[in-house]
Amino acid sequence: MTSQLIELGAIILGLGLLGAVSVRFSISPIPLYLLAGLAFGSGGILPLTTSEEFVSLGAEVGVILLLFTLGLEYTPDELVATLRTSAPIGLADLALNAAPGAIAAVLLGWGPVAAVALAGVTCVTSSGITAKVIGDLGWLGNRETPSVLSVLVFEDLAMAAYLPILTALLAGAGLLGGTLTLLIAAATISVILWVALRHGTVVERFVASPSQEVLLLKVLGLTVLVAGLAEQLQVSAAVGAFLVGIAVSGPLAHDARQLITPLRDLFAAVFFVFFGLHTDPTELPPVVGIAALLAVAGILTKSATGWLAARRAGVARTGRLRAGTALVPRGEFNIVIAGLAVTAGGNSRLGPLAAAYVLILAVAGPLLARAAEPLAQAVRMRRSTAGS
Repeated sequence: MTSQLIELGAIILGLGLLGAVSVRFSISPIPLYLLAGLAFGSGGILPLTTSEEFVSLGAEVGVILLLFTLGLEYTPDELVATLRTSAPIGLADLALNAAPGAIAAVLLGWGPVAAVALAGVTCVTSSGITAKVIGDLGWLGNRETPSVLSVLVFEDLAMAAYLPILTALLAGAGLLGGTLTLLIAAATISVILWVALRHGTVVERFVASPSQEVLLLKVLGLTVLVAGLAEQLQVSAAVGAFLVGIAVSGPLAHDARQLITPLRDLFAAVFFVFFGLHTDPTELPPVVGIAALLAVAGILTKSATGWLAARRAGVARTGRLRAGTALVPRGEFNIVIAGLAVTAGGNSRLGPLAAAYVLILAVAGPLLARAAEPLAQAVRMRRSTAGS
């Protein structure tokens, strides 16, 4: 127990010091957290030995709280309106971003099942990292942010259909088994959506309390419980947490946000470290070239998705650029998809390739997002100079 406390204390203190560095140099702390995890994970400089279980659970809670606090920013009516208008963009997002992975697997001769898996790896934006970037850069109130969130929600809902199909393909399951899993996932999403959209006031009354302590415990417990149940039923935990945030609207949302924010920041930092801890640096060099090419393609396709989504919402060029860069990061879900494929006996290089790809974009995404506004401003100045 003593060694666990020492490791845990060292991790949290280290995160604080890295956060201080990021504040000092006005950069996102996410790349620093990821690199720290890489240094102290499997194959790193000094691997952690006793606190892995806590870090793993803390990472899951971090993603859940990030998405819950995003959900607090929007009402059920806003969600419905956004999802109704986002279907064309969502489908374009899936097509644009799944294609590079599928094509790469075919060209590498990995077979059709690996192509389906790698398509999922290149397709999905990291909700956790994007949520953190939007919050850190103060973009929550921007006009393009609902467009970004609609893409994230659409992707997560699409993943609820994709994962059962992928699992069935990997296991060689029949049509009946895959269809049953898919129906369970669809029913779960429908129930959560119905409660969030139609009975949000019941949820609010349930969690409301004059005591901040009681309110915190109720909100945290309900969010983690719903996210866990959603994941158990083959639905992304992020979707469940996001919809709980949608259900807790009105004045209660302000109080819940203030109470949850410190916990969210702590566990979000743990999530990024956890991601780095599970990436073995020694496995990355053989696949880093392919990963870099896929990363460049991913930056272009996600930027196009964000640009189209923001333009459809009538957002100006700067907002479109912000939306595109916000969607660039990949993260935890991409690694989960690759892990499923490798565990089921897929190509052994798929795991390291996914790790290198995700690590590149998890670092590049926040840096590109921070550079979006200065870049847009430089382009405007250049055009005005050329016009004069």
